[in-house]
Amino acid sequence: MDIRIEPSQLRGKVEIPASKSCAHRALISAALAGETSVISGVSMSKDIEATIGAMTALGAEFVVNGTTVTVKGISSPVDKAVIDCNESGSTLRFVIPIAAALGTKSRFIGRGRLPQRPIDIYTRELSKNGVRFLTETMPYDIEGSLRGGIFEIEGNVSSQFVTGLLFALPLLEGDSEIRLTSHLESRPYVDITIDILRRFGIVIESSENGFHIAGGQKYKPYDYRVEGDYSQAAFFYVANALGSEVNIGNLAADSVQGDRKILEILNETCYNNSIGCYRADCSDIPDLVPILAVLGAFGSGDSVIYNAQRLRIKESDRLVTTAAMLNELGGDVEVTDDGLIIRPTGKMHGGTIDSAGDHRIVMAAAIAATSIDGPVVIKGAEAAEKSYPDFFKDYIDLGGKANVIDLE
Repeated sequence: MDIRIEPSQLRGKVEIPASKSCAHRALISAALAGETSVISGVSMSKDIEATIGAMTALGAEFVVNGTTVTVKGISSPVDKAVIDCNESGSTLRFVIPIAAALGTKSRFIGRGRLPQRPIDIYTRELSKNGVRFLTETMPYDIEGSLRGGIFEIEGNVSSQFVTGLLFALPLLEGDSEIRLTSHLESRPYVDITIDILRRFGIVIESSENGFHIAGGQKYKPYDYRVEGDYSQAAFFYVANALGSEVNIGNLAADSVQGDRKILEILNETCYNNSIGCYRADCSDIPDLVPILAVLGAFGSGDSVIYNAQRLRIKESDRLVTTAAMLNELGGDVEVTDDGLIIRPTGKMHGGTIDSAGDHRIVMAAAIAATSIDGPVVIKGAEAAEKSYPDFFKDYIDLGGKANVIDLE
């Protein structure tokens, strides 16, 4: 699906969809509780559907009624499962150790760029503790039962590996330890995990170099409401910086989401109705990079994004595709080893954007299109459905001029 956008400022109120990060974690925790939990405020997307499907394959039961999901937890593990992760890296990395902890012989399948996203940490560490990987590439076939022990994890690859182990290790008989061998990037995502686990009765203890996890714990049912997603809200916050007037709702002011950082960056960068420049360490906020780059393209000086090298293994090489998107629209963005340098040109114009199947590139391009001279065509705009299925509906409701031009 290709969409053509004419420049137009956005006006009105938008209710931000539920945090995908919180929803993944709450749905998994509920599935691991033995009784029934109700997770409300869920925004369904392809990634969330993948997690529901994965936990269903492992024996949980889900009833979806609008934004409310009733979850009956796994009563007894299944012997075998085929787990379709679609394109969701979170689903893959969260569920592999869970399946191993349940002793379920599992096959993990996926599509898009998911087969290229590494799981080397698991093949190394889980193999030391009772799990056998029968294949080295996707589909991944695993068997055996995970044992408690010491797991040495690089913190600069993805916090998703830490979260996956935090879900699984409390289920084991013996105590376990996660030892971080390097600085833990994206720490706020682990904070979200620990907060939600606590609500479902699981205690995680921080240690000097990682986490101590007592074995023999049991997940307890809990009714949880998913808060709005700051990574999605960031698109509309930046739209406001570019001249739109959007009232942004459904956000928790006390959220532990790392992407709340967008408010701090905007407060420091934008003043007197003008945009300055910034230097942003994005090691903890990688999802903000595309929309931060849009902000920088309209600034008054050079902006720098750094510590974002992990974006090369997202749905696209997100450093390259972010730069390509803005350069096609008249920007001057240079890709560095670990980030971007954004040099404002003052000459942003229309163009045709290849989304590369990346939802954040689609939405960032749509926000950039509100304030440039000329129409923007986004090819493969359906990629937004991965995390924000109603993005273009909300965009049009706010006065955005977006029209589908290709239904193939």
